[in-house]
Amino acid sequence: MDASLDGIEAVPDLMVRAGELALRWFRADPARLGELDKGGPGGYDPVTEADRAVEGLLRSELAAMFPDDRIVGEEAGTSGPGTSGRTWLIDPIDGTKAFVSGVPMWGVLLGLSVDGEPVAGWLRQPYLRETFGAVGGDGTFEGPGGRVPLRARRTGALGDAVMYSTHPSMFAADGERAAFERLAGAVRLQRFGGDCYSYGLLALGHIDLVVEASLEPYDVGALIPIVRAAGGVITGPDGSTPSGGGFVIAAATPSLHAEAMALVAAPDRSPTAGTARILVGGGAARAAIL
Repeated sequence: MDASLDGIEAVPDLMVRAGELALRWFRADPARLGELDKGGPGGYDPVTEADRAVEGLLRSELAAMFPDDRIVGEEAGTSGPGTSGRTWLIDPIDGTKAFVSGVPMWGVLLGLSVDGEPVAGWLRQPYLRETFGAVGGDGTFEGPGGRVPLRARRTGALGDAVMYSTHPSMFAADGERAAFERLAGAVRLQRFGGDCYSYGLLALGHIDLVVEASLEPYDVGALIPIVRAAGGVITGPDGSTPSGGGFVIAAATPSLHAEAMALVAAPDRSPTAGTARILVGGGAARAAIL
């Protein structure tokens, strides 16, 4: 194993522990959630005691195991010196809205990047007792039925594809909603929901395309290695690694990804568009050419 990955053999067990901790609050008395809305006027964005507890566990364990690493989490920000060149990205409950609704389409996410490159990631769905993991290009799924390699299916055309996105409201920046609608109109089936779990389903060969926007680095850091290990492609709209989040296109095959990219880049000629808009850029920075 690459020396930069030393010590990570203990991470899958840590993810199981983190998932079990999250389950203490899942489908429990809503009064126990300690729910706060951090969205403000911009919209409902809940955080719960489960989010804080799970991130606290992961942060403390990772700091003890890897004292020279940097740790970035959704709830508590950045800690650790980062002198090793390694950064851990924690999303303690990706899909908190699903979590507080009792829907098991959420997950505990942990990603590892080395010198800015995503190299390992884990998605734990404890209610279903499932772990999606990828380390150094090798991906596995482990669930009640056993352990199997991650392998995306070979769908090559948009007309044959099943596409998921969490919610249409995430496509908020100039051109994003129009790009989403072009893709939704071209695929065989388009569905909403899923959060991080959609990327797991792509890596397991059940869906073909995940298109999302308004993502943060901790939303996608664990998922990039998982999709790639399954043979899929995941980028921003400019084709770069979407480590910074933003608008993300994950596809089962390179040919499907290329078709999706071409539609995303197409001018918006809808009746409501005063001028054609073209999506450019990636990550947190997105711009429109008018």
